[in-house]
Amino acid sequence: MQHKMIEYAKLRLSTSTHTISEIAYELGFEHPQSFSKIFKKNTQQSPVEFRQYFQ
Repeated sequence: MQHKMIEYAKLRLSTSTHTISEIAYELGFEHPQSFSKIFKKNTQQSPVEFRQYFQ
């Protein structure tokens, strides 16, 4: 389940202009920091670092 969430997050980070907080809330996180921590644990990059490749 977490793998699918991370893949969806990657898609949203790479294709949308929504903020990382908005994406975290969309995925059901109450705190964007929790999303960032799980994202980094699974990808070895923060959401900000990941998104920089697409800007």
